[in-house]
Amino acid sequence: MPGGYSSCELIWAAHFRKYRMNLRALNEFRRKLVQNQPTYGLWITLESASLTELAVALGVDWVVVDAEHGHLDWKQIAEHIRAAVRSDTVVLVRIAERDTTLAKRALDIGADGLVVPWMETAEQLEEAIRDCRYPPEGRRGIGGERATVWGQCLAEHTAEANQHVLVVPIIESVRAIAAVPAMCHVEGSEVFFFGPADFSASAGYRGQWEGPGVAEQILQLKDTMRNAGKHCGVLTTNSQNLLARREQGFRMLGLGSDTGLLLRSLHDLLKTAGRDRRPATSLDPKDGHPMRDPLPRPPETMRPERKEIITVTGKGAMLERSSGVIFEELVGGFNAAHQLTTGIEIMQPLGGLALHNHPCSESITVLEGTAVVTVEGRIYRLGPLDNIVIPRWLPHATLNPDTKSIARLHLAFAMAQPEYELITRTFMRKEMPADSTGVDGTERVTRFQSAKRGFGVGPGAEFIDYFNAELMPGLEMSGGFARFQPGGRLPAHVHDFDESICIIDGDATCLVEGRSYPMSQCATAMVPRGRVHFFENLSGAAMAMIWVYAGPMPERIVVDASCATEAGNPWK
Repeated sequence: MPGGYSSCELIWAAHFRKYRMNLRALNEFRRKLVQNQPTYGLWITLESASLTELAVALGVDWVVVDAEHGHLDWKQIAEHIRAAVRSDTVVLVRIAERDTTLAKRALDIGADGLVVPWMETAEQLEEAIRDCRYPPEGRRGIGGERATVWGQCLAEHTAEANQHVLVVPIIESVRAIAAVPAMCHVEGSEVFFFGPADFSASAGYRGQWEGPGVAEQILQLKDTMRNAGKHCGVLTTNSQNLLARREQGFRMLGLGSDTGLLLRSLHDLLKTAGRDRRPATSLDPKDGHPMRDPLPRPPETMRPERKEIITVTGKGAMLERSSGVIFEELVGGFNAAHQLTTGIEIMQPLGGLALHNHPCSESITVLEGTAVVTVEGRIYRLGPLDNIVIPRWLPHATLNPDTKSIARLHLAFAMAQPEYELITRTFMRKEMPADSTGVDGTERVTRFQSAKRGFGVGPGAEFIDYFNAELMPGLEMSGGFARFQPGGRLPAHVHDFDESICIIDGDATCLVEGRSYPMSQCATAMVPRGRVHFFENLSGAAMAMIWVYAGPMPERIVVDASCATEAGNPWK
């Protein structure tokens, strides 16, 4: 017989081979990357190996079994790996941290490679690769476990494993940014994966998928990696985001996680049945928040008399408020808004407004640069997306303290034609703490980084209430910040007051009774009382807005989605 082996020994060798690394799948995965073809996969967090079997049956290129988060034990991980035997699906295990013991164990039970979290330096990546290689190149111990068919294919596996094992580092912190060029030169890693949520948390935007600037930073890092001959992966959030990520050049595309895909389908079906709800963190149904059934159409008493108006920056009403301070009115009396003015104010370096007051409340949100707002001598220093609301008649002044850069602010007033009066009175000055949220009964300050987030406005959306009559009794208007992930949107709805929506980041689509408006770069919609509308994010990156209502509380009446279409327009 060939090589001196008996026919029985050759049969056993062929039988054992199916338990070892899935070289066919690994080679096909790498072939697709070399040819710049996308690969698609599933993130596994649940214990049933049937999930991996389903993914294999549908021909996905890879699955990642998540052993960092959740409750999977090693027996369950091994069952997922077994489910992909003799398939064209690569099985990777995301270990809890870079650790030699964890790496050995995952590879010994048959994983085709590892996904290693929180890689921040080239040295850490080199150590992760050593964990996955046998000596002399690495420090992986030689064990008689499943990968070697319990020692029966020890020589074969140890001869091929170093060459074929896949090591995928996850970039998920801002500290990794500076190290990425060096990491691209580390031999032994072909694909980098991004973790946008952790990346956002490390940038100060905990709880967001892609905080301000994070989407752009990830794309820049992706370009750096691609230019170095590496490939990149990321989990996608929906079908539109999948197409956008593929167009952006990501080639290891996560279709989603098992729990995420299940929940998405459940929400869609429950919504169809009129039973959708927002769960509570406690998981107790009694603590959840049922979604109100939409009305078939708005109340007839809300029939609108005016059309919506979209105003782009540069086309609004310009007002020089003082030397070096220009306010562009985007919503207000000039476009027939009722009891509401909003717009963008540009303050040149060291520009500002002297002490003054208004016969209505005013909201100031910093969009770019910094601002110093002094209220009756109390000095507040505000950064990007911080907000301060000043009640009517309260004396205040604003200043751009920067000597070189402009400050860009979003302003809102609870009247269509704002008036102001200069104040000559002097106040004792007091520097307020950096985390001050104002003074009860007077001004209110919202610090963006520490603000309470809400997630009930729609799928893929989060919001911050800056101000309303509940937060500030007696206030005439309400408003806040909202961020929409790709695919995020609001339900079709109407208000019993006029609304201003300014798109401060990314691209949005505004739909009003079948009329569609693309919006970006601080374009602002004035949606009159009674008009059926909603906003959605059809792009591949996050979108953010500042919204202001000419009403004291952020109340909306949800109506049937057809009312937002041309055919279902209730006001025809």
